[in-house]
Amino acid sequence: MRPVVMCQHQWYCYSEVTPVALVGVTPKAFLLLNPPWSTNFKNDRVTLTCRDSLSPAQGDISWYHNDHLLDNKSEEIQIHKTGYYKCKTRRSSPSDPVHMDFLPDRLIIQAPHPVFEGDDVVLRCQGREATSETVLYKNKKEIRKSYISNFTLNSVSRDNGKYHCTASRKHFWGITRDISKPLTIQVQELFPPPVLTARPSQPIEGRPVTLKCETWLPPQRSYIQLQFCFFREDQALGSGWSSSPELNLPTMWSENSGSYWCQAETVTHHVRKRSLRSQIHVQRVPVSDVNLEIQPPEGQLIEGENLLLICSVANGTGTVTFSWHREGTVRSLGTKTQRSLSAELQILTVKEHDAGRYYCAADNIHGPILSELIRVTLRIPVSRPVLTLRAPGAQAVVGDVMELHCEARRGSPPILYRFYHDGVSLGSSSVPSGKAFFKFSLTAEHSGNYSCEADNGLGVQLSDRVTLSVTVPVSHPVFTFHPAGVQAIAGDVLELRCEAQRGSPPILYWFYHKNVTLGSISDPFGGGASFNLTLMAEHSGNFSCGADNGLGVQRSEMVTLSVTGPSSNKITLITEGVTAGLLSILGLAATAALVCYFRTQRNSVTVPGSLRNLLEPPTQTPKNPLTLNHQTQWNSSQCTAMWILVRVTWFIPRSAASKIQKKIQQIHQRNTGRIRSLQSSIQS
Repeated sequence: MRPVVMCQHQWYCYSEVTPVALVGVTPKAFLLLNPPWSTNFKNDRVTLTCRDSLSPAQGDISWYHNDHLLDNKSEEIQIHKTGYYKCKTRRSSPSDPVHMDFLPDRLIIQAPHPVFEGDDVVLRCQGREATSETVLYKNKKEIRKSYISNFTLNSVSRDNGKYHCTASRKHFWGITRDISKPLTIQVQELFPPPVLTARPSQPIEGRPVTLKCETWLPPQRSYIQLQFCFFREDQALGSGWSSSPELNLPTMWSENSGSYWCQAETVTHHVRKRSLRSQIHVQRVPVSDVNLEIQPPEGQLIEGENLLLICSVANGTGTVTFSWHREGTVRSLGTKTQRSLSAELQILTVKEHDAGRYYCAADNIHGPILSELIRVTLRIPVSRPVLTLRAPGAQAVVGDVMELHCEARRGSPPILYRFYHDGVSLGSSSVPSGKAFFKFSLTAEHSGNYSCEADNGLGVQLSDRVTLSVTVPVSHPVFTFHPAGVQAIAGDVLELRCEAQRGSPPILYWFYHKNVTLGSISDPFGGGASFNLTLMAEHSGNFSCGADNGLGVQRSEMVTLSVTGPSSNKITLITEGVTAGLLSILGLAATAALVCYFRTQRNSVTVPGSLRNLLEPPTQTPKNPLTLNHQTQWNSSQCTAMWILVRVTWFIPRSAASKIQKKIQQIHQRNTGRIRSLQSSIQS
């Protein structure tokens, strides 16, 4: 059963279990008295018995009275003289002396023998005659009164003072009071101060030590139970108070060196004694045979893996400081201080710069001891390769020799490169270092997405896709008319079409008439281009077209067209006649507007239907580019508003339209003046 330890203060701990008796370490004889009182009346007789720890005593007994050897060898003697008595057996040392008093007084105070520290003692105030009231004094101070002669003192100590008593006796003539002589109680030591011993006396770090708190009890009190407590400096060790005089410390460290001591006490806590302090120095064993181990065992790692460094020592005690180093670096990779013969350091996600030679050091205050060097090599997975396309010119043209370059910037050699076109393998190449090349002649079918991959056995990496567009030069275009035929009539709209059957877009098409450029059209997607032409007689002749996509112009074959109809001079005369007719119509329309305005102001007459149709604004926007607008507001109280709009629309040539526009502006200016004069006359 483990003891329950209670501590009331720093030095006062006790156990709730009953301890075993402790065997004495020093045999000493002792005296027994019969009767047990050390103070007696004169003429009384007391028998002394000599005993030792191996009672009964054997052999001759030596008796001493005031240190004088008596001529008596028996185990018991009878005495009646005052003085100090002691004895010795053959197997023991002399007993403690006992002072015996034989007094002629009327009143004596008696104490038993033996008395030990912590005993409860009964003092007897004894008179030669009967007494009525007795009083007990300690150091001349009254401490108790009683009508009986016995007084009990609890847990006496060796420094207990002097006692005496007084007693009253009744006579027919009165009461007399007797006083005893002072008595010093002969309190013996229950057990001597303990002695602390350590086994071994000079412990080695990391090994156990046994502490022992040694003392002894006299045979008369062998039944007394003791308990023990051990301390380092001012700190209790173990579980506190224990019945065992020994304490086993399973492991001692250098920091456990210091001052040790112990205490012993009775279970009743009446007597407690402590040992002297003992200095215990724990010896440290220097480290030796430092070894570095790495995992993976052969030091072959792949970049990104974890490297484990294990540093160990064959010998060494106490707290060891381990440190790890890479050759060529000043600072350590890490340190650990612990009570063990080995320690680990993990380097997470090793990089290329982590390759090299490693070592470790161990130190337990006696100086660092280094391990041997171990090389760590790294294999680096390939990085994502970069694919580069190289053509002779700015564009990849059919017939060119294309070079594919694939390069992984990082990766342990050798590296195997593979090339792909739209997911189909083109070939592979293994190189010890650098980049790989792949060449081929371009055809139109080589347009598409290209990629490459790199592999050094640690994982495949694929490049980004690169799109290649192979440019095909244009073929000779084909020139056609629509509608088809070799003859046409002036005024017809003819569609000229040019188309190259081959060639990468965009393609720029040019149209020619008698080698004179008519215009150009860009075809961004392929399929050819068309050009509409309004025919005149002068358009008779040879037509052709050209196609160009940046790789050279290709001309079509010439196609001959014959145009019949009036020439461009006759058309000019007709245009001028039409223009004059239009101007006349505009003049009539303006005059009709003035007449309508004047009549409305005077007579509020209705505008004729034919003129109203001309004057009302149109409901739809004209689609021809020639438009004439004139707007005037009438301020008559009967008419809210009227818009005068003259619009003439005709299909005419661009040169005639400009002349008509100038003529309209002149008519507008003249009519505006006339309208203002008419308004003035009407108001007046």
